[in-house]
Amino acid sequence: MDEALRHACARAMHVITRDGERLRAGRAALFVLERIGHRRFARVMRVPPLVWFVELGYRIVAGNRRFFSRFLFRK
Repeated sequence: MDEALRHACARAMHVITRDGERLRAGRAALFVLERIGHRRFARVMRVPPLVWFVELGYRIVAGNRRFFSRFLFRK
């Protein structure tokens, strides 16, 4: 892993598919959701313009991880 990839992975999740396609951020999250059993939801959300909202939501949450972790992941 080079320094550029390390920096990119610190900002967003990345998935490399079996055929070598690289997915990042919201599209990577949808890929994971599809694989863990939420196929319909992931496939519907992958269609433009819905995927643009997924990407926007991912960017907002990823950019404010500390804020969201205070409220969403409390014990």
